[in-house]
Amino acid sequence: MLSKLKLKNLSKFKSRSGLRAIIANTGWLFADRILRMGASLIVGVWVARYLGVQQYGLFNYALAFVSLFSPIFTLGLDDVVVRHLVRQSSNKDEILGTTFWLKLLGGIASVLLAVGTMFFLGEQEILKIWLVAILAMAGIFRAADTIELWFQSQVQSKYTVIAKNTAFLLNSAIKIALILTKAPLLAFAWITLAEFAMSAIGLLIVYQVKGSSLWLWRWSFSAAKTLMKESLPLVFSGFAILIFMKIDQIMLGQMIGNTEVGIYSAAVRVSEIWYFIPGAIVSSVAPSIYTVKEKSESLYYQRIGQLLSLMTCISLAIALPMSFLSDKIIMVMFGSGYAEAGAILAVHIWTSLFVFMGLATSPWFIAEGLNHVSLGKTLFGAILNIILNVLLIPKYAGLGAAIATIISQAAAAFLCNAFDSRTQKIFKIQVRSLIPFYKY
Repeated sequence: MLSKLKLKNLSKFKSRSGLRAIIANTGWLFADRILRMGASLIVGVWVARYLGVQQYGLFNYALAFVSLFSPIFTLGLDDVVVRHLVRQSSNKDEILGTTFWLKLLGGIASVLLAVGTMFFLGEQEILKIWLVAILAMAGIFRAADTIELWFQSQVQSKYTVIAKNTAFLLNSAIKIALILTKAPLLAFAWITLAEFAMSAIGLLIVYQVKGSSLWLWRWSFSAAKTLMKESLPLVFSGFAILIFMKIDQIMLGQMIGNTEVGIYSAAVRVSEIWYFIPGAIVSSVAPSIYTVKEKSESLYYQRIGQLLSLMTCISLAIALPMSFLSDKIIMVMFGSGYAEAGAILAVHIWTSLFVFMGLATSPWFIAEGLNHVSLGKTLFGAILNIILNVLLIPKYAGLGAAIATIISQAAAAFLCNAFDSRTQKIFKIQVRSLIPFYKY
């Protein structure tokens, strides 16, 4: 009897310790994102005012174009690797070493493809080609993000937060110096690349300081095969997600011009800045969801339901006031030159409801081994987004792109789940998350 009581108390202690670790990890991630949100918003707005609508639009066009190739350097590995590290922490050097080399090769490939695609499309504007080439090289340095995955799996993100924010704050200070010295547009691309290089160095230092060694990392063909088999659907899913997020800016640039991209980018910058919230929460909670699935199916679904309800409440708390205050926010932040962005922001901010919901369901799709299903619905949403952009952008410009984004996100993250027997269970939980004060 006494031994059972001890075991019960020990179980409670471990549960509370795990909860404290999750809360602490989430706190660090929130501190990271809030710091980045505040600093990037201030510096970003300053950069937007300095560059003007046309050059700001050109810079964001290049960023959007490069981002379409980011699934090639991430290879959809992040969530898969974290899950493997949670289950096989004793085999971390093989997993991390294999992941690093896969990401490095992906980074090199993404640079070649991004620049090659520019030439294939017949782009002749030298400045635009240089912007794409410089910004694409960031993918090579992103291989060091492998270290961040290890700390995520151990719910110890504070170390990567310190490393990355040191680089970020230094980078922000340099951007201000560039504005004050009236630097050209290309200089802002170089300093953006420099931030990723500095972050990579910081992560390498932190990993060594915490007692681990990069020299123990080793490549494994069998591990690479296993990881890529699981992550391949996520690569295509990543392409589809980025079409949601970035194709509107590229199509605006092609169909209307850089000025319209600048106006739209101002609205999207304010709208998407809130996406750090689900990212921070889900990355902290996901390891515990993977763990609890092995122990209790009911507790597993309870955790997912609670996560979805939290994401829905937060997204609505953001979208409602932003809709009414959008014009004032744009005028105060960006000035009269970006006034048209107010109406776009009022519409685009509602995309957050479905983005938050989609991110909250991602651990479920991974845990259930339904990455291929996730791929199918995100591809459908991406195609729908392109079709709607073709129909709406010529008549409504940036506002049409915002409407297309909302409809396609709603279809992929929510409505598609209702029509597939494999996902109807998560759809019901999503519906319940829209009911105020529903208790799991």
